This record gives sequence, structure tokens and C-alpha cells, in this order.
Amino acid sequence: MVFNAQPCIGFGQVRHTRHQPKHHAFSYRTYFLMLPMRSLKNHSGALAVNRFSALSFFDKDHGDGRSPKEGGALAWLDEVLRAEGIDDATGEVWLHCYPRVLGFTFKPVSFWYCHRRDGSLRAVLVEVNNTFGERHCYVLDHARFGVEQRAEKVFHVSPFCPVEGEYRFRLMVSSERTRTVARIDYFDAAGLVIQTSVSGTLEPVTRQALRKAVWTYPLMTLAVVARIHWQALRLFFKRLSFYRQPPLPSQFISR
Repeated sequence: MVFNAQPCIGFGQVRHTRHQPKHHAFSYRTYFLMLPMRSLKNHSGALAVNRFSALSFFDKDHGDGRSPKEGGALAWLDEVLRAEGIDDATGEVWLHCYPRVLGFTFKPVSFWYCHRRDGSLRAVLVEVNNTFGERHCYVLDHARFGVEQRAEKVFHVSPFCPVEGEYRFRLMVSSERTRTVARIDYFDAAGLVIQTSVSGTLEPVTRQALRKAVWTYPLMTLAVVARIHWQALRLFFKRLSFYRQPPLPSQFISR
């Protein structure tokens, strides 16, 4: 995944389809950032980094929340990779995430695409947040674009799903490197439960692109939280089983 190491913004859609025990589906237009984290410190363009703006990125919103003076989110990521025995992901790291909008952020899922120096994909770290303020990360070792990767579900996300089963990830990027799709399918013992995807067309971050994002999708990150609760209310009225929040997994990282 190469975008000439300049920050990008993607405009696209989030899709969600529940297949069991009752059908439930929705889709929303959205946008997201795709940031070259190893090059970002040298970036002096339109995107506000670690400072307030209508649309901005903050290191402390990821990982263990360390500040730029402590190396920021990238230093945390490199420590995680070393701890997991991944010592050759020393090329560019692209972070697919939601920005802060007017200082507010909520990131249901972020993807860290970790490359070797030759530009090939080495691993992906999937960073998941729930609405209870908790976070967990799944490491996909030896990841490849277009190839399914699996991880046991160990982290509570929705009160309408138990913490069991597995996720199946399929991450894709177009040959022109201008479009990306991230799919997460959730399976339990009975089969496919939920299909989720976020996709978008990428373009460089410019002042014009940022204005388009802010004016076309006002308060987007706040709307993410509102929509999560609205869909939860719809599921409640469909009388799906409700599962209480379990304790956090013993480890912050799982493979």
C-alpha cells in the first residue's frame, strides 16, 4: 500500500448486516483518514496533528495513549510488534482511522497496516474500541491483502453478541492504490452472524478535501456514537438476547 507517503482521506461507506438470530442491516456514508505514520512527523500540510482543529489527528487516541513527547502511537506500535516477534515491519505504517471532529472522537475500529522496507505488507494490527471506553487489539501476523485472516473473539463490543466465536478479516486495496475495503465477518458455532465493512476512495489530504469532509458530514464522529446507540435500540425492540459486559481479557493484545 503506497500513497507517496502523504496523508490521505477516504470517502465511502460503512455497511453492517446481521444474519442471525434476526436480520438487521444498515449503511452510512462516511470518511476516514489513511496516515503514513513514519512520515507523519515530517508532514506540514493541511491536516492538524496533535492540535485542535475542525478535523485533526491525535496520537493519544490510539494504543496506550502516550503523548508525542513519549514517541506517540507509533512508538507504542513498534513496541507491540517487537513483543510479538515481528521485527521486519520497519517500512511505512499506514493507519486507517477516524479523525477527531471539533475535538470529539470515537474509533470503533482502526487498522494499522505494517509494511516491510520493500513495501510488502508484513502484519496488520486491528485496534477495537467499545462504547464503554475499553480497547483491545488483534494482531494479524503474516497478513496479505485479499487473503482471509482469522482471530478468536475475546473482547466485548456489542451487548447483543456474546464474547465467543471468531472474526474473519479480509483487507483489500485496489491496484491503483486509490480504493480500500476492510471487511470483518463475525462467526459463531452456528455460522455467519454479522458482516461489516468500511470502504472508500482515497485522495490526498488538502484543505479542500478537509472542507468537503467537515461540511458534507458535520459532527461525523459524534454521529458514529449516536448511530451505534440508535441501532442498539432497534435491536432491543427486535428482542434479541442481551449479554452483560464481561471482564476485560487478561491480555491487551491477542493474535
